[in-house]
Amino acid sequence: MYLPQYHSIAENDEWWGEGYTEWTAVKRAQPLFNGHIQPKVPLDMNYYDLSDTSAKSWKWQAQIANKYDVYGFCVYHYWFKGHQLLQKPLEILLQHPEIDIRYTMCWANETWTRTWYGQKKDILMKQEYGVEEDWDAHFQYLLKFFKDDRYIKINNKPVLNIYRSSDIQDLGKMREFWDRLAKKNGFDGIYVIAANTHSDLETRDDIVDAYYDFEPGYTLKHKLNFFQTFFYASKVLLRRVLNNLFNLRLVEHMIDAQLINKMMKRNIRRSNKPLFPGAFTMWDNTPRVSYRGTIYKNANPETFSNRLKEIHNTINNEELDFVFINAWNEWGEGCYLEPDSIHQYDYLEMIKKVIHE
Repeated sequence: MYLPQYHSIAENDEWWGEGYTEWTAVKRAQPLFNGHIQPKVPLDMNYYDLSDTSAKSWKWQAQIANKYDVYGFCVYHYWFKGHQLLQKPLEILLQHPEIDIRYTMCWANETWTRTWYGQKKDILMKQEYGVEEDWDAHFQYLLKFFKDDRYIKINNKPVLNIYRSSDIQDLGKMREFWDRLAKKNGFDGIYVIAANTHSDLETRDDIVDAYYDFEPGYTLKHKLNFFQTFFYASKVLLRRVLNNLFNLRLVEHMIDAQLINKMMKRNIRRSNKPLFPGAFTMWDNTPRVSYRGTIYKNANPETFSNRLKEIHNTINNEELDFVFINAWNEWGEGCYLEPDSIHQYDYLEMIKKVIHE
């Protein structure tokens, strides 16, 4: 998963302050307890700017992705009934066909709120889906990417991932409309992959082609057993009470990454459609929400490697096509493959090692 929020836009300037990018939150992060490693620092202080039209950062990212056998990027796409956010990086990539990297898009179709500051009801950009006229405008924008030889396709169908497909009431009609347009443009339709996330799950098998597990949130919300969920929720409640009573700043959500990786193996499949497994590197989103955030303890290159080995065996058995890794560059959530000042290229090395074992 690839986050494009590494350049300033007018909307973020208005909402969060002039010049805001993901690096803003990353740089101002503070350690909240002994041993808490913050802020996270990119290797060689590489605080890149994805608005650079020379595509310097894209070229660097593509180079290391290919070196360590990362198949491609799944880039977040923000479309709000014709209004777009953070679209510039992908448009720059499209203008540089010499960059050797495969990619697809994930329509991150959530309403934007001030969630980062605990104000979920304060809506910044509302998500609405419109009617056929709006669907047509959306498809026409996507089409120039679909026609790119680097864009990932399955059976001559451009792959479109949808983060919260269950939120789209008319997804069936929208998908049929897009399929018709795709066929008019030389494709065999659209290949829709729905994300299994921490929120409501898609249950309409007839209108999606496959699913992927968005980790670690999916397992935390849906795969823990009753006792694990009760124990975790009790600790969260206790920390919140202590914070409120004694004006403390205890990190409210703490869970063991090794437990989450173990429970990822639990089979709760509800569908016969293809399921692409997920993995995650680390997770610590306190740069965004401070002590109200979530930290997955004991996440390291070894736990990541163990999860990849499990998936690799599954792929060998079931001939699955993709593994969705969270994430390439979610620095504000402490979830990234890109090299940092501590692990350097260790996480990327694990991918290459598992593939070639």
